[in-house]
Amino acid sequence: MRRMSRAHRPLSAMSAWSLLLACCGLAVLMAGCAALPSVQDRLRLADDLAAGKGWHASLIATDSFDIISYGPKVAPRFGQFDPQGTLTVYIEGDGFAWVTASTPSDDPTPRDPVALQMALAQPEGAAAYLARPCQYTLTGSATARPCPQRYWTTARFAEHVVQAASQALDELKRRHGARRLVLVGYSGGGAVAALLAARRADVVALVTVAGNLDHQAWTRLHGVRPLDASLNPISEAGRLARLRQWHLVGEQDRVVPVELARSFVDRQGADAQASVIVVHGSGHACCWAQQWPSLWTSLALPH
Repeated sequence: MRRMSRAHRPLSAMSAWSLLLACCGLAVLMAGCAALPSVQDRLRLADDLAAGKGWHASLIATDSFDIISYGPKVAPRFGQFDPQGTLTVYIEGDGFAWVTASTPSDDPTPRDPVALQMALAQPEGAAAYLARPCQYTLTGSATARPCPQRYWTTARFAEHVVQAASQALDELKRRHGARRLVLVGYSGGGAVAALLAARRADVVALVTVAGNLDHQAWTRLHGVRPLDASLNPISEAGRLARLRQWHLVGEQDRVVPVELARSFVDRQGADAQASVIVVHGSGHACCWAQQWPSLWTSLALPH
């Protein structure tokens, strides 16, 4: 696997601390980030991770956005597939949406694609990865389809974002010859997965991992700008009561605390087929991919 190139420059202790907080965020700071990787570096990282399992990137053109997916090459001979086959689709988090709490990034392509690493770690069954709008498409380049900044800030869960993701799921089902879906959403991808599951009849299980399931409560908690152009998953919670769900939250997660998942499940009523699972040793980003094979097996997801 190729490694991302990073620039190393001597900095004073205070200037290094300021740079790391502003550019890399706390999670990457704790991982020892030395400089913000470029968009091209982030693209290469995802390509290299996927290539390690024989996966490749493909573009899905929806009505509103070009969305990147990673997955194995599949033969278009649908008669060979199980007509009841299940495809597990992993939906990425918000990515590098903000440089600081008040400054949006120029491109939301993830520095640490947690959902992609989880998809690659699934121990058996068919899987695919779905990025969010504007990720991995070199936003602002001459060849990229326009993708305004609001789609990774205030409108990250807008109606036509969810519609585009639903169109992408239809295409992934067609490619894999699948009839049923299991949706796994990480962080903000958990919000998208929940909104999709609330409106689709082919989703047989929903898993959120550090999922932002009530963005109004989340923005109040952190004192940040409301996502006022976005749908809120908790408003759709009642429609999910009959769907089997697992909402995983890291014991050490201070970004999306367990109370958000619990209130989401409580909103569904006493008969909800939903569980909140607190995972010891995990925070918001660490260490879901490493633990995913054992977690996936313990959930006994359909595949």
